[in-house]
Parts: sequence; C-alpha cells; structure tokens
Amino acid sequence: MEKSISQMLEDLQFQYEHCTPDSIAELLKFYAPSAIFKDPFQEVVGHVEIEKIFTKMFVQLNNPRFIVQEKLIGQDQACLLWDFEFSMKRWNTSKQSFRGVSWLYFDQDQLIQKHHDYWDPASGIYEQLPILGPIMRGLKSLA
Repeated sequence: MEKSISQMLEDLQFQYEHCTPDSIAELLKFYAPSAIFKDPFQEVVGHVEIEKIFTKMFVQLNNPRFIVQEKLIGQDQACLLWDFEFSMKRWNTSKQSFRGVSWLYFDQDQLIQKHHDYWDPASGIYEQLPILGPIMRGLKSLA
C-alpha cells in the first residue's frame, strides 16, 4: 500500500531532524533522481548535487540541525517550517539559529521533484559572522 504524503512527511521530518553525514543517502531516497533543490545560494539538479549540499553543510558547520515546527500539506505539495541550529566551524562561534521554509513539490511517485528553501541569508548567516555581522546588523537597523 502506498504511503500518503502525510505519512511520507513524517518520515522525511525524522530524516531531516536526525540527519548526519552517514544518513544523507537515506534522506536522498525521498527525492526523485532528477529533483531540483534551490536555496538562497544555489540551484542544483539530481541526487549527486543535492548530496554535495548536505555534505558541505557538515564540513562547514558544527552540529547542524533542522527542527521542523509546522507542516502544511496540499495535494501534490507541502511546506515545512523549520528552525536551523548550527555553529560555524571556521570562527568557532556559539550556537546560532534561524527560521526557514521548505516548499516541496511531489511527483506521481510521491518523491520530491522540487525543493525550494526560503530563508533570509542576512539574518541566517551574514549577521552571525565576526566582521560582516556588525555591519549587516547596522544596515538592518537603518531600514
């Protein structure tokens, strides 16, 4: 029996919230082979390129972790509202977090065909950097 999108999202949420470098392959099973992944920094196609994004996340960050707060489910799409926690390896910063949304589009096999992440890179990353952070926060206060 085929899983509903709701059941599949429960499994996907578990994979995201417990993702490790060793479990990226399990996460990719939720994506169609030609899936598109887009976030504020890049747009890639296919398992190999999506895997590179997650691998790079673990190389650059200490303890990256997604915490799904809400799920909205449509007929062939869903939204996940999440918090992302991490610390920067390069600058050995304290734990940081920001909120984002993943908009997921499913194919006929209920695999993710398109994954589009929406989040603010200024508050999510740039404001956390030692040199650029104060500048970005200053600019934000002027707005």
